[in-house]
Amino acid sequence: MNPRTPALVLGGTGYVAGELLRLLAGHPYFDLAAVASDSQPDEPVAQFFRHLQPVLPHLRFTDHEEILEYVTANPATAVFSAAPHGVSAALIDRLLTAAEQADAQPRVVDISADFRYSTVQAYEAVYKHAHGAPARLAEFTCAVPEHLNALSTPHVAHPGCFATAVLLASVPLLSLGLVEPRLFVAGITGSTGSGRGPTAGTHHPQRHSDLYSYNALAHRHAPEIAALAQAASGVEADFMFVPHSGPFARGIHVTVQAVLREELTSHELVHALRDYYDQSPFVRVGGEMPRLKDVVASNFAELSGVSNGRSVAVMCVIDNLTKGAAGGAVQWMNRMFGHEETAGLMTPAPGWT
Repeated sequence: MNPRTPALVLGGTGYVAGELLRLLAGHPYFDLAAVASDSQPDEPVAQFFRHLQPVLPHLRFTDHEEILEYVTANPATAVFSAAPHGVSAALIDRLLTAAEQADAQPRVVDISADFRYSTVQAYEAVYKHAHGAPARLAEFTCAVPEHLNALSTPHVAHPGCFATAVLLASVPLLSLGLVEPRLFVAGITGSTGSGRGPTAGTHHPQRHSDLYSYNALAHRHAPEIAALAQAASGVEADFMFVPHSGPFARGIHVTVQAVLREELTSHELVHALRDYYDQSPFVRVGGEMPRLKDVVASNFAELSGVSNGRSVAVMCVIDNLTKGAAGGAVQWMNRMFGHEETAGLMTPAPGWT
């Protein structure tokens, strides 16, 4: 039997953290030991996440000092950071430094953007502030789990939710040499992608029954997508990315379009995508167009595509909080501890959200 491992969550009051708690509460191999929030220490977790009260009735937020105690007292811990970018790196650096002094070996999955780039210069060019732990960058690999078979680093940075959906749709096209390396992407995200803090873009009266683009051709995830696509496929490509705000809470729908190198039918395209993800339990490829309701609140992604013989369009849907963040992080942690990749993640979508 696999021993159970203490799981720790940093940045515990946001939407992604709430999704992590939901998944970890029923995980077969990870025991949710502590959730850190410096702003809400000792407050009941269920006060912020009322839907979790039946499964976490007594859990309270801790401060980060108590998290350090867990890490140094246990030979191995599973650490998930849902702290904001610009904050997460320093928290993780302090945690790993304490672990090294105690001869402990935590494994970390960072869901922020702090370790998604391989160089300080690349990170600072996008986020316009100094990196919180530049010496730790080499200890992290950033990739979608489906695009990397083996890790060469002790820790992982999970790609952003938009990046996850775009990469799932585009990397097969580039890896198989099917398209010219210039891809046009339209993506629509739910309001939870903007975080828990209310803003004009997430305020319900403004967003309800509306659809609008933002940061067109200038979104901060575009350089991340291009870098990760090249790492996964070996092809340097340009991504013309136009994100949109959708009138729903959860989910991402992306459409990736590109010019074909050689003529290809829709049937051949779907067959190629299906073969590419044949060993990926969370990616489903079908002939029908994917729908958000078939994946929301699950760790599954659905893809399909069409071709007119000259160009292709590949559609992908995921849940931004699950496959695009917390679920993908748990998927990585399963692999890092030698568990089956699907552990704790096979619950299907509700279907009628």
